[in-house]
Amino acid sequence: MRSVILLIAVLACGVSCALAAEPAKKSGLEKRVPWTASKVVGTPDPPHPYRLEQAFPKLKFFEPLAFAPIPGGDRLLIAERPGKIWAFKNDAGTTSEQRELALDVAHSVYGMALHPQFEKNGYVYLSGIVDMSPTGSRVTRYQATSRNPLKFDPASATTIFEWPAGGHNGGCLKFGPDGFLYLVTGDGSGIADELQTGQDISDVLASMLRFDVDHPANGKQYGIPKDNPFVDTPGARPEVYAYGLRQSWRFSFDRKTGDLWAGEVGQDLWESVLRIEKGGNYGWSLKEATHPFRPERKPGPTPVLTPVVEHNHNDFRSITGGFVYQGSRLPELKGCYLYADYDTGRVWALRYEKGQVSEHRELVDTALRLVEWGEDQAGELYVIDFTGGQLYRLAPAPPPDPEAPEFPRKLSETGLFSSTATHTPMAGLIPYEVNSQLWSDGATKQRFLAIPGDGKIGYNAIEYPQPAPGAPRGWRFPDKTVVVKTFSIEMEAGNPASSRRLETRILHFEQTPGTQEYGDQVWNGYTYIWNEAQTDAELLSSNGLDRELIIKDKSAPGGERKQVWHFPSRAECTLCHTQPAKFVLGVNTLQLNRDHNYDGVVANQLATFEHIGLFEEKLPAPVAELPKLPDYADTALSAETRARAYLHSNCSHCHMKWGGGNAEFQLLSTLPLNELGVVNVKPAHGAFGLTDPKLLIPGKPEQSMIYSRMTRLGLGRMPHVGSNVVHEEAVKLVGEWIRTQAVVTAP
Repeated sequence: MRSVILLIAVLACGVSCALAAEPAKKSGLEKRVPWTASKVVGTPDPPHPYRLEQAFPKLKFFEPLAFAPIPGGDRLLIAERPGKIWAFKNDAGTTSEQRELALDVAHSVYGMALHPQFEKNGYVYLSGIVDMSPTGSRVTRYQATSRNPLKFDPASATTIFEWPAGGHNGGCLKFGPDGFLYLVTGDGSGIADELQTGQDISDVLASMLRFDVDHPANGKQYGIPKDNPFVDTPGARPEVYAYGLRQSWRFSFDRKTGDLWAGEVGQDLWESVLRIEKGGNYGWSLKEATHPFRPERKPGPTPVLTPVVEHNHNDFRSITGGFVYQGSRLPELKGCYLYADYDTGRVWALRYEKGQVSEHRELVDTALRLVEWGEDQAGELYVIDFTGGQLYRLAPAPPPDPEAPEFPRKLSETGLFSSTATHTPMAGLIPYEVNSQLWSDGATKQRFLAIPGDGKIGYNAIEYPQPAPGAPRGWRFPDKTVVVKTFSIEMEAGNPASSRRLETRILHFEQTPGTQEYGDQVWNGYTYIWNEAQTDAELLSSNGLDRELIIKDKSAPGGERKQVWHFPSRAECTLCHTQPAKFVLGVNTLQLNRDHNYDGVVANQLATFEHIGLFEEKLPAPVAELPKLPDYADTALSAETRARAYLHSNCSHCHMKWGGGNAEFQLLSTLPLNELGVVNVKPAHGAFGLTDPKLLIPGKPEQSMIYSRMTRLGLGRMPHVGSNVVHEEAVKLVGEWIRTQAVVTAP
């Protein structure tokens, strides 16, 4: 009876430290009980009609960002972000050893275009960020000195155009069917168009620009096309072709019609697809897609045009504009505009006819970082994975299995709990705790690991993607593993008895053919929402959901406060559970190397897993010698140790090499401070209202962007997903750490 009471206490409070327990033992469990009850199979969603297959299986690049076909042949160009430009044959058998290094500019490259008369003049145009100055974003022309192998002369570099670096820089450039060079710039800010340039055509930011690079004039390396829409508008920059663009990361021309399409990256809630017209105003920052954003601001000189389609941030987070498909390999998609999302790995198609969208659907859902599309000489399309460095193409998906069982719609049908009413896990589920909690707006969590049958874990077996400085190795899990986490919140602050279960999230692993490098892991996230009676939970649809909670709180005006709880969409799950973060954020060596109370027996979790045979091999060292993440709630530790642990567990899954964050810094506790790229470093995405901010200024938290964005709600909030409540204790902790830091010098 005592053990039953203790188990109920553990499940009620979610922390082992509240229990009177026996002294620590070597193992908290005597033997492993196989989990054989799983009903978590397949997917609740209709099957996708397509899949992505590697177009060049033996060819790999480092952070590829731009693609261009080489006219007059069958070769292609890839630009890597750090500045190397590679040429290779458009052949599925091409290997990395067979590619040609055509140029290395040794700075970031964001866009690339070959001159329409490349066969005659050998010109390539690159856009990139040279430095963070008012002229740090540049378009530069280089000339080829040989064609086979292809070589561009670094000494031929000619600056064509410069614009400010900082914030959203845009950078995509292409030649249009009219022979002119088009370039898109961003709004140059980090948040809310703080420069208020979106509707201002007196500068070149937040605009699509058009240049005549064949007829330089007025002392510049380009001329102004006579029909540019604002050449006769007083005070306007004559280069502007269209405006009101926050960050149209990628645009393209339909090779059949000449129509100009762009994917517009939104800010708070909306991503959109635009059909760019001469003189068009696309609304930023009066609007975000079709929705009011800052409508009180002064509008530009032309009416606001609406996007062709828009996507809520439940589904899309960072749109990667593509192309209208005019190839022959996939005839059913001919004439469709294909585009993707960098954060969620999804690919969509739309068909636009007679001014209306006649078809709009999702084609495939992946775990890839789809950063660029490319069109070859024949009109076939490729989509590029930034992290893996490979090129993919669409292919029809295999037919669905008609005998596949139905995915469980209720938590009680999953085989994870013997009783949902009492939240009693099924035999074989292993409870666990983490060293450093992820902040979830005051909720407590109960966690379980469900590994089918006698499946075993490969300890620290996942290294990819590498090289990623400081990134800890991940565990390799058996097929059909499920990770379970139930969120509960006190409906009366400070009263544990008022705690109610809100949702149970699961991550479901499906093993696919391949290797670490070639996508052998698929983790799908699902949310089950608990009913009012607390007896069961229903599967949430693929969309997210917000629900307002009313919390009794003596410290709040009127004795209660309102709190919005966000249930994540399935696409949102992929934002944090990424390949660079090894998908499962809490089940790893750093987080699980700690004691846990197993029904009154306290023992180290890693030692327990080893004792019951959960690992494929013995641990490489005693648990006391293995790394562990400190508990940021442990006030006996230094402020630096605690703050670094907090940032690691709450921020580093995005702010790491190839993570979801698009800023070039890291917050891993496994790296020394001077290697994070934050100390006295200027923010890359604007000032957010601060005066001369840096990411982290020793002694000055109020000017440190990391601290400032933790204090915000709404615009500029960090973390930008999964939280609607400021974590006051963490803000105080990080502020104390920054304030008391010894002054250090950034590397």
